[in-house]
Amino acid sequence: MMMHTMSEHAGGAGGLGVGVIPFDGMGLYEQPRPRFVFKMPRVVPDQKAKFESDELFRRLSRECEVRYTGYRDRPLEERQGRFHNGCREGHTEIAFAAMGTNLQLTFGQAAGNYGNEPSQCDFDKEPGKVHLRSHLIMNGVCVRWRGWIDLERLDGVGCLEFDEEAAAQENEELRNQLQRYNERLRQFDEKQRAYRNAAAQQPHHNHHHLPHHHHHHHHLGHHVSGAGGVPGSTEKFY
Repeated sequence: MMMHTMSEHAGGAGGLGVGVIPFDGMGLYEQPRPRFVFKMPRVVPDQKAKFESDELFRRLSRECEVRYTGYRDRPLEERQGRFHNGCREGHTEIAFAAMGTNLQLTFGQAAGNYGNEPSQCDFDKEPGKVHLRSHLIMNGVCVRWRGWIDLERLDGVGCLEFDEEAAAQENEELRNQLQRYNERLRQFDEKQRAYRNAAAQQPHHNHHHLPHHHHHHHHLGHHVSGAGGVPGSTEKFY
């Protein structure tokens, strides 16, 4: 009954979704490690090395043909309007034609942390074209897409560049994240050691009943052995 009751306490604590250590008054069980949430890192440890050595990045870092991929089932005139409006709103979809690599680009106010850079969407630089720059994380590497799209044909030229500034920011965030996670593990391990030490110093409740328990069986065994003359017959009472 005690084991069943304690498992119910443990389940109740876990169901709350908080870091509550399940009640274990008798100290019989090793406490489970908490379910620390470790957010998946956005970047790899050495971004620049991957950008320079990865075959996909090496190919995409060279200027090549790109195409607008939005609303492919719509007439050209409608697609032109939607592309133009999307750029004004700060987003578009393009693909590298030779490799079929699709990218969702954001820029301007829609770009979040990297939206303060001027001229990320420039309709004035060259007539009939829009020049775009967009920061993104691709395969764990901070990159910057740079290129232009013809407003009539909806194709153009673009490439990927390694984004030094964004990579430095993400690396710093990754280091901070690992430090916070390791610190939480360290604090939990310290609490676990203190818990085990305290439990080891306290007498278990079972031990108070053991002498009386054994005496009772010994008494029964004495009478049975005396009556039947068979040593070891007390095993049936355990």
